[in-house]
Amino acid sequence: MMGGLSLSFGAPLVLFGLLALPAIWWLLRLTPPKPQTETFPPLAILRSVLKTEETPQKTPWWLVLLRLLLAAAVIFALAAPTLNPRDSILSGSGPLALMIDNGWASGPDWDDRQATAEALIGEAKDAGRPVALAFTAEGSSDDATPAEADEALVRLRAAEPRPIPTDRAAAATRLSTALSGGAQPSLVLLTDGLDSPRTDDALQTLAGLSPEQAVVYRPPLDGVVGLTSADNSTEALVVQAVRPEGSSQGASFTVHALDEQGRELGHAPLDFAANASTAEARFDVPVELRNDIARLQVEDGLSAGAVRLVDDSFRRRRVALISGESSDLAQPLLSPLYYITRALQPFADLDPAKSADLATSVPELLQRHPSVVVLADIGVLPQAASEALQAYVENGGTLLRFAGPRLAAQTGEDKLVPVRLRRGERQLGGALSWAEPQHVAPMAASSPFAGIAIPDDVTVSRQVLAEPSSDLSEKTWASLADGTPLVTAETVGAGSIVLFHVTAEATWSNLPLSGAFVGMLRRVVSLSRAGGGNAGSEAGGRTLPPYRVLDGRGRLTTPGPDVEPLTVGAGEAPAVGRAHPPGLYGTEDGYAAVNLLSPDATLRPLPDVDLGAPVEARGYGRSESLDLMPWLFSLALILFALDALALLALNGGLARLRRRLSGGSGAAAGLSVVLLSVLVVATLMASPVNAQQMNDSAPQAGRLDVDQAIEATRTTHLAYVETGEDAVDEISRAGLEGLTRYIAAKTSLEPGHPIGVDIAADELAFYPLLYWPIEASAPMPDAAAISRVDAYMKNGGTVLFDIHDDALTDLSGAVSPAQKRLRNILADLDIPPLEPVPPDHVLTKSFYMMERFPGRHSGSELWVEALAADPEGAARPARGGDGVSSLMITSNDFASAWAIDDSGQFLYPTDNADPRERELAYRAGVNIMMYVLTGNYKADQVHLPALLERLGQ
Repeated sequence: MMGGLSLSFGAPLVLFGLLALPAIWWLLRLTPPKPQTETFPPLAILRSVLKTEETPQKTPWWLVLLRLLLAAAVIFALAAPTLNPRDSILSGSGPLALMIDNGWASGPDWDDRQATAEALIGEAKDAGRPVALAFTAEGSSDDATPAEADEALVRLRAAEPRPIPTDRAAAATRLSTALSGGAQPSLVLLTDGLDSPRTDDALQTLAGLSPEQAVVYRPPLDGVVGLTSADNSTEALVVQAVRPEGSSQGASFTVHALDEQGRELGHAPLDFAANASTAEARFDVPVELRNDIARLQVEDGLSAGAVRLVDDSFRRRRVALISGESSDLAQPLLSPLYYITRALQPFADLDPAKSADLATSVPELLQRHPSVVVLADIGVLPQAASEALQAYVENGGTLLRFAGPRLAAQTGEDKLVPVRLRRGERQLGGALSWAEPQHVAPMAASSPFAGIAIPDDVTVSRQVLAEPSSDLSEKTWASLADGTPLVTAETVGAGSIVLFHVTAEATWSNLPLSGAFVGMLRRVVSLSRAGGGNAGSEAGGRTLPPYRVLDGRGRLTTPGPDVEPLTVGAGEAPAVGRAHPPGLYGTEDGYAAVNLLSPDATLRPLPDVDLGAPVEARGYGRSESLDLMPWLFSLALILFALDALALLALNGGLARLRRRLSGGSGAAAGLSVVLLSVLVVATLMASPVNAQQMNDSAPQAGRLDVDQAIEATRTTHLAYVETGEDAVDEISRAGLEGLTRYIAAKTSLEPGHPIGVDIAADELAFYPLLYWPIEASAPMPDAAAISRVDAYMKNGGTVLFDIHDDALTDLSGAVSPAQKRLRNILADLDIPPLEPVPPDHVLTKSFYMMERFPGRHSGSELWVEALAADPEGAARPARGGDGVSSLMITSNDFASAWAIDDSGQFLYPTDNADPRERELAYRAGVNIMMYVLTGNYKADQVHLPALLERLGQ
């Protein structure tokens, strides 16, 4: 230990080689370099007489020193020196219990956390101790059973941060169950430094293990920040943020506003004052730019909490205001637009009509593309205005109307109201009066107003009545206590029309004076999505499919198979979890944003923990240890090059380089060769970049040359994945050869001979279908090969996975080794949800009419991509898309059923002795091939009855 530095050797015995340095010095002294000779032509005759040979007395001191340094460098390098080696952390002899936080706050320091865990598992491996590993953001499938260190390393390297809160109590329960009744463990918690619900329960559970050692890692919380809300107000866009409590120092960050393409639209500083846990950033940018914002994120946040996704409800709406009154400015409190303006102004841009001439003012307003047009007590519209509004609604606009005397007096048919209205209004003392003012009934759960509480003192004394109809209840969003409609709505084309059956001021009802009025108007405006008017479909209880979700580092990615559709109730904030991570739910035409942190979220540091044993607190950080072996070998290589140059110079080789190459005397040259050989071999063994890695890093051009590429594109070939198992690959080749002959005999397609492909090197785009037999004993493809297959599937290719001799009846539950291998492969592929081929799938009728897809076996379903449910509830054939499933999975062993020898004889019997079983297997292969080549080309023919039914035939 010197100056705070320490040095260790992986092979200290090699240092005894330093004892050979005196012998090397003596040998070098005995073998000086060959002297330089010059021939004097006039004395050439004396060469036959005088034979005196002169030799230098000794080797130059600097050359001896150079060679001694060379030898010492090689010896030290072979001793595997390490500068600042990592101290041993673990003690005891029991299993190592690791509980690792991989929730949303682990994104910024996940690499350090993973490196720390790898070092701990490495210590356990050296000590022969099992490792129990539990992650706090995983589900019940996270198995904490103690396992070998190598298996724990595989799980650790496959883990990743999740964009959801941690559940330490569940992870602690899994650890406790797995370690109960065993030896006392060494308990290590790799935390994210933040407190979470039920942490006390988790600590009590872990203390029950009676650990003999307890270590808790905490990262610094200086860079942890979360975005809790974004308010797109009239003056500016204000973003609220939170950081862990107890921070005594100020901190500054930058919030970036990005559009859907990831382009920056602006940035704003986010400054936390000392001892403050909240801050805000203000974007003073035009409304038009603010409406293009799709994502707000903290610079270098690297976590889902530092990202705020926004949907269409965030964007400020332009609301056009049109009133039938002419005295708006003279008596503002009696103006229908006064209360509307006060209610909408904080979160919408208001655009009142500039003229009372509706024939001109309405078209002018519509040219500015408002999201909502408000008509306050307008009964009769000019034809030009009526036609313009009709087209506006049909194209996706929202028309919000309020009743009043003018609308109540209308006698003609009005297409711009959601329901037929009775002439006149219902009022106290009138023909259709009630004894006392009516209260508003609670909002129904299915109403877009669900969750808005109506104060008890809100009453209605006058209203326009709707004519009874069979669909009146479906169009009613709010009603009075006696059941009469208060707010009705109807979808017209792509837009919608909403009618309040009372006035927008307080003459007919005191509703405009209440906060509920603000909430109702804001809900209507928020439902006016781009291309919208889908208010009816946006009612409470709607189900939205996952569109894009955040990963643990705050990046938008494609949803995985674990993500479920989101059921959203009006006014409810969905809970974030593994099934519903933060992200966008819906489609590219319209989606809802789900964010991690709520507006009232707080972040608290993890308190002191009690684990039933003395707790050692540590911090993360990559090891500062340095492996000196590559550096010493590099130094030796440089010294050897200098030695070679010195020999050339001393022997006159530089002057006679064209005629001859001169070296040292035999012993010195031999010593140099030995040193060079040792240096080259040791360098190849120790260098981080070995020959295989160099080969892997080179660009993969594929094994197909030009002629093979031309042949592969000239005709269609069936292809199979070479697994590395010769017997399996031969079955695949023979099977596809049999299917090729059958296809050529039964269809107009004449495929070429099947081709085996190496997914890690060959070009896959030439083949529409890859047959991939899954064998547990075959080598696992590396990540680069899996990535190439994933790209192949995304570009239109289809992979048929076939688990040989392994009954596959479900894709969940207990799995065999082959199924586990398939799951490991699929885990790295971007795949959609799967389902068994339904009876109405085009695959069942692409060539032959089939109900099942047998092979050599018949106990497995054929799994394909699941088709999305039809929103109208129609049967699947009426919808059939043009896409082809990018993958199929079975365990019926198709290849063995198709396999033939050179004479055309079948190689393997089918489980069912009925000859038709093999015929069905071949037909299944034909259907699969036709489906892959042609897609759903028969969809319209198959769906003809449903299409005619829709057309009213």
